[in-house]
Amino acid sequence: MTNRKKNSLTAAFAVLLALTCATPPAAEAQNSFNVPFSQFGIGLTELPYNMPYAYSMGGAVYSRASRNNINPFNPASYAAVKPESFVFDIGINIQRCKLVQEGASLSDADGNVAYLAVAFPLTKWWKTSAGLMPYSTVDYESVQTSYDAAAAGNIKTIYAGNGGVSQIYWGNGFNIGQRLSLGFNLNYLYGSITRAITYDFLENASTYFMNSRRQKDTYISNLVFDLGAQYRQPLGEKYTLNMGLTCRLPRQMTVKDDAKVYTFVTSTSQELLCDTIFPLPGDDGIYRSDLEQPLTIGAGLALERNNRWQVAVDFSHSPYSGMKYTENTQYNLFGTSAVQYHSNTRIALGGEWMGNADATSYWSRIGIRAGVYYNQGRLSLEVADGAYRLDEIGGGLGFALPMRKGQSVLNLSVGYASFGTAELLRRDCLTIGLSLGSCEHWFAKRKYN
Repeated sequence: MTNRKKNSLTAAFAVLLALTCATPPAAEAQNSFNVPFSQFGIGLTELPYNMPYAYSMGGAVYSRASRNNINPFNPASYAAVKPESFVFDIGINIQRCKLVQEGASLSDADGNVAYLAVAFPLTKWWKTSAGLMPYSTVDYESVQTSYDAAAAGNIKTIYAGNGGVSQIYWGNGFNIGQRLSLGFNLNYLYGSITRAITYDFLENASTYFMNSRRQKDTYISNLVFDLGAQYRQPLGEKYTLNMGLTCRLPRQMTVKDDAKVYTFVTSTSQELLCDTIFPLPGDDGIYRSDLEQPLTIGAGLALERNNRWQVAVDFSHSPYSGMKYTENTQYNLFGTSAVQYHSNTRIALGGEWMGNADATSYWSRIGIRAGVYYNQGRLSLEVADGAYRLDEIGGGLGFALPMRKGQSVLNLSVGYASFGTAELLRRDCLTIGLSLGSCEHWFAKRKYN
């Protein structure tokens, strides 16, 4: 990449970082790949697109219920687990992402475990599920160098953040008659996020000034709740209309922050603390900030024909996307933020050929899925030349490869998503996902004649 392109892309990073931090000096170099959008709130969330099945359907999952795949996005779906079955579902993702800004770009690749979940029946009408998955990620870094006349030398300013939030859920689904199922999820969110600004005085400046850092650690440990319902309505002999409804209940929560400002020197590649500027004597620097989960409503419809194919559409709406984090202003280390939270609407459309489970040919039993989605205004950023609303569009394609006579399935998906705007900064991601949904008979009692 040419220096001109690097400088252009770094300038975009500097604009984003300036929204939550003190105004940075003129940008000159960018030394690492990062995700600047993850600095807002409690990080960048990608649910439900981290799950290979959901991604291949464009995220149209609210009406979906399966015997060999777990759908935590509508807890009523657990009711579809067959009696005497144990379902184990695990997925991994490999991503190649590119940051783009007016012709300049940076690329990198990464892989991670997308989720881990199990489900099994407690009674004929009551099924339960539990799982672990990432909820949000914080990972950004930007380095700028500028000349400071007062320090008589160059200052290197490093903006960095890392960490994230994970989610453990326990869910239950209940069969209410032959067509209706209800369910709920109890979700425990936990994790830690570190954000910091480091001022490194170079050359002659180090004679008169000491390196310093502003750092804030945020610790999340909270509960949120989901409700879900699904209903199957036969339409004649061949068709079924599947309906899904979800609700994430609103919650006002608090999180613990630990803030500090200190000076240090670097010796043999190690940092040695010299003086603590904040917290002041008698203050431990630990305080509480606000975290708010909005009411989120989702609805889905799917038209299915004889367990051969289906077309599904999902719609969800909330006052804003994700969780709103509001720092205690008494201890605000990084200045005010220009990020705005707006009403968020997501629309997803997907189609699936389910394959013929009774076919003797393996190729006839393979399922094929495809879908697209649009996510409106997840964030709005106020900068000098105007406001930028960060929309997201994407789509996916997937294959369901049956194993062991159709009781278990291997899901392979590929998806593409574009988030943001090239005028400010856009993040394009290609995601390859692989998941295994294993459905085994564990609770059957053998009978002997």
